[in-house]
Amino acid sequence: MLRQCVILVGGMGTRLGALTQHTPKPLLPVAGRPFLDYLLLEAARFGFDRIVLLAGHLGGQVVDEFSGVRRMAGRDVEIKVVVEPEPAGTGGALEFLRDVADDAFLLMNGDSWFDLDLRAFASAGVADDAWVSMALRSTTDTARFGIVELEDRRVVRFLPRGAVAASGLINAGVYLVRRALLDRIPSRPCSLEADIFPALVAQRRLMGVPEQGFFIDIGVPDDYAAADRLIAEHRRRPAVFLDRDGVLNEDLGYTYRPEDLRWLPGAREAVKQLNASGSYVFVVTNQAGVARGLYGENDVKRFHAQMDRELAEIGAHIDEYIYCPYHPDGSVATYRRDSACRKPEPGMIVELMGRWPLDLDRSFLVGDKETDLAAAAAAGLPGVLYRDGALNELVAVSALRTRREAS
Repeated sequence: MLRQCVILVGGMGTRLGALTQHTPKPLLPVAGRPFLDYLLLEAARFGFDRIVLLAGHLGGQVVDEFSGVRRMAGRDVEIKVVVEPEPAGTGGALEFLRDVADDAFLLMNGDSWFDLDLRAFASAGVADDAWVSMALRSTTDTARFGIVELEDRRVVRFLPRGAVAASGLINAGVYLVRRALLDRIPSRPCSLEADIFPALVAQRRLMGVPEQGFFIDIGVPDDYAAADRLIAEHRRRPAVFLDRDGVLNEDLGYTYRPEDLRWLPGAREAVKQLNASGSYVFVVTNQAGVARGLYGENDVKRFHAQMDRELAEIGAHIDEYIYCPYHPDGSVATYRRDSACRKPEPGMIVELMGRWPLDLDRSFLVGDKETDLAAAAAAGLPGVLYRDGALNELVAVSALRTRREAS
């Protein structure tokens, strides 16, 4: 499973004028939080929990704000910031990955967001004879970005900005990169787009993957001014809340060992089809075994990490895991108490509602116990009872019914 994501956050942001004089462009506020926050959350929800930020201009602010471990999307995400000692360009910055890069990694621009399923994109991989796979987006006006031309999924030509004002494919700023590319970087400074990619095109080592989804580049004043509204609008989507043991995996009685993960019929497929539909997918699970001293919170995290790995095999992901370790009869004093997060109480669902921009009219929960349905009802959501059979079929029917009722 590919876990590393690298984000380029070193640009000067000159097109934004005074806005970036004292603030790195990726740290400019959008809806009250740094734009980079949204990119980090995107990476985390798709299971990328090892993130490298390649900083330059005012890089110390990036170090102070983001370096360390953060809890995001139900995962502990390690963020390492590498500050270039002098301007190296988008290509030269990659030189500073030599000590930290995995054999393959996701690479993203820090000033744009492409609403792309990053896990599915990464799982598709790069051809054996290529070094980079580039996500492309169709647009009706390519003059601002330039056109990318494809033949048999290989990039064969770039037309520069302003060359034509017509529909076509543009570079969306998301790449899957082989570490081997680091050995092909010319002397610094150099540009990924102007220096490295043309050389890859000449060798037919640059793949292009057309994708759909909202795209915004905050590097120009008009898009930055609209970012508050547009990002909020495109992040809002329905959610499906899934109980864990007995819905996704076999309930063996306090199941916590990764080697005991046994998926129920259609469970992984259900997650993948929900991902493809654009819905958020959350796991909400009581874990009283922690309170009873049978295992610890780190064991819960390891089990979820195993779920991430096995979902990634089919290009699927969970957007966030949330669990309740408390029980009033627990043997571990720290966890021995009533809690509003323990189902049938709705605390876990309510917490997720407060953290994510959800279309609740089209959201629902699937559980295998009446306590799950009671938690859903208390949170104002429809609940669907799962007993047996293929989970993906149940989810498909439930999603269709929920959409009809909401319309």
